[in-house]
Amino acid sequence: MATAAKLEDDMLRDRFQATRALTVALAAPLSDADATVQSMADASPAKWHLAHTTWFLETFILNEAAGYRVFDDRFNFLFNSYYESIGARHPRAARGLITRPALAEIIAWRAHVDAALDAAWGRLPPAALTLIELAIAHEQQHQELLLTDILHLFSANPIEPRVYTPTPAAPAGAAPDGRAWTSHRAGIVRVGAERSSPAFSFDCEGPAHELLLRPFALAGACVSNADWAAFIADGGYRTAALWLSDGWAWVKREAIAAPLYWFDDGTSFTLSGRVERAADAPVVHLSHYEADAFATWAGARLPTEFEWEIAAQGVDPTSGNQLDGPGTIAPRAGGELFGDVWNWTASAFLPYPGFRPEAGAVGEYNGKFMSGQMVLRGASCATPRGHSRLSLRNFFYPHQRWQFTGLRLAKDV
Repeated sequence: MATAAKLEDDMLRDRFQATRALTVALAAPLSDADATVQSMADASPAKWHLAHTTWFLETFILNEAAGYRVFDDRFNFLFNSYYESIGARHPRAARGLITRPALAEIIAWRAHVDAALDAAWGRLPPAALTLIELAIAHEQQHQELLLTDILHLFSANPIEPRVYTPTPAAPAGAAPDGRAWTSHRAGIVRVGAERSSPAFSFDCEGPAHELLLRPFALAGACVSNADWAAFIADGGYRTAALWLSDGWAWVKREAIAAPLYWFDDGTSFTLSGRVERAADAPVVHLSHYEADAFATWAGARLPTEFEWEIAAQGVDPTSGNQLDGPGTIAPRAGGELFGDVWNWTASAFLPYPGFRPEAGAVGEYNGKFMSGQMVLRGASCATPRGHSRLSLRNFFYPHQRWQFTGLRLAKDV
């Protein structure tokens, strides 16, 4: 009979292999040219995502394994992201200039690294297995970034190509009522990831701590496309009083008049090409500035990340419209807290009381980005199912909106 430790090890191995396979499946429709081009400085080429997630495994796990042969020592410079302690790296904004190695060579590198890990698996020390957990979460993050970056790239193509063939739509249920509010308790609450928990979490999710919440209510659904159309019709993008100062300057400077990928004919560009917008689906591809302006217009506000976390207690984080593989990857009508769109919050991405980054180079993963960014909670239709959890903190700069980002309103009670 298999021991509990052996079963746990087998499950970790299966999750790791499934994660690696999903990345390749998501990139399968791309040509070498598709995978090489970079559409803006914030995005990365698909080939770079495939390579960087492999670099992560080679750098932090395999280079410590006896007998491992590095596939190509030039790749350390090309595919390091932001790890200063590892060494120099190619500039982020110039990743689209890496025409070589070709996509086929990156895929071969992935196979080389996967085979080496598979061969070494039984000899990996506990610290390496802990890093495998981090590597799975890291690759899942890059799977979502891969999708958002491909979408941005293809949206710039005048022939509007589609990446994935749409899959049959799930049976439609009753549309949730975004005007319904659920009140939540006030008082001292405990939030964040417990350090003593054996479950994986990023260092920025903890330590767990107590704080005081005032009575609040959360909307029963995310703000919809129809809601956003009403905001536009009422002059939302033309009314300075609704906007934060930086947000209004961004609107004027960038001539923002609608969410990213919207067209005036009622369609939006998606990973399945241009499609008609569903009125009751959550609005997506919003900046924090837009989300905050809408909340002001609606006579409400954005929830804090801690209000969101308390409201989501008891909800299955694997539920809802999340990523299971290639196909239709778009928000759909639903009231789930996890799935469809990430929810912007009113909280800045800052350290929790007592926060300490992980030791070593992996300590650069989150902590050094705790400046000028805002927290999002939940998950989106592009988040790999199983990645999210109650304490997970996503974060982006307030002007960024090429991710699958939306909002859910809150108000004081």
